[in-house]
Amino acid sequence: MLKWGGTLLAAAAVVATAGLAHAETRVTYKSAKTSSSYYQMGVQIAEAIKAGTDGDIIVTVEESQGSVQNVMEVRGRGADYVFTTPPALVGLAQAGKGAFEGKTSPKFADIRALFPIPSLTMHFVVSKNSGITDFAGMEGKSILLGKGSFGAREGEKYLKLFGLEGKIDLAEVELSNAVPALKNGQIDGFVTSGSYPAPNVVEAAASTDVTILSLSEEQIAKTKRAKLVIPAGTYAGQDTDVETTSLPVVAYATAAMDEATAYELTKTFWEQKAKMSETAPWWKGVNKALMSNITTKLHPGAVKYYKEAGFELSESQM
Repeated sequence: MLKWGGTLLAAAAVVATAGLAHAETRVTYKSAKTSSSYYQMGVQIAEAIKAGTDGDIIVTVEESQGSVQNVMEVRGRGADYVFTTPPALVGLAQAGKGAFEGKTSPKFADIRALFPIPSLTMHFVVSKNSGITDFAGMEGKSILLGKGSFGAREGEKYLKLFGLEGKIDLAEVELSNAVPALKNGQIDGFVTSGSYPAPNVVEAAASTDVTILSLSEEQIAKTKRAKLVIPAGTYAGQDTDVETTSLPVVAYATAAMDEATAYELTKTFWEQKAKMSETAPWWKGVNKALMSNITTKLHPGAVKYYKEAGFELSESQM
């Protein structure tokens, strides 16, 4: 009986151990509106994490109304919460400024970065027929800014910064109609933001001859945005690198997440990035250079991976 009982106990221990080995870790990934490219990225990350961990980590993507909401929800979320936002918003939350004035929380100090995702990249697209080769050349031309989007607000800001306010014919065309309007000569150019290669810029470059304007180092400095280089060949007819600006976006967790989960999420993201790039080219824009945009602390689990993988980290990130 003792032997039989011992066998049963041993068998039970094996089953219990096997159950632990295959236990799932569930993570919620708060992204953006379902209609946005960032929600699509969230879905792609979820699929990549599931594949890369053999289902040990399951990511559920949640719709969001915006980056401010994502940060705000840190106050009521737990260890399984991952969200995306520009690094600047994390800094504002931790300082109790801007949209977070009067809404501070001790939990904001526990926000920890995991990895960068594609940046919102400014594109200034003009037709070759317009003769525009730089920002000054847009004076007197018909340019579409769109309304309400980050790209529209940023584009309007740049016109003011570079002395073009009131000197451009702002086209009354919806951004969704930018490509046909450019092709038929209704407008000379349009401004858009999106992770490169941006679908509407790909379409424009494929359907007509376009120039994507570069900003000078002085202009980039004036915008106070992060510099980003769109490599030559990203778009049809683009023979040289384009220097422009971007709004970095990063995936964050909090210190409540255990080190092992943060490590696996970060490691799997970078290991699966090349595969994601095969079906969604915007992942090609994510590289080690984007790590410098992370201005707050990384999660200790992420730090562990980055050290193993030979990434150079700043003191403020660790």
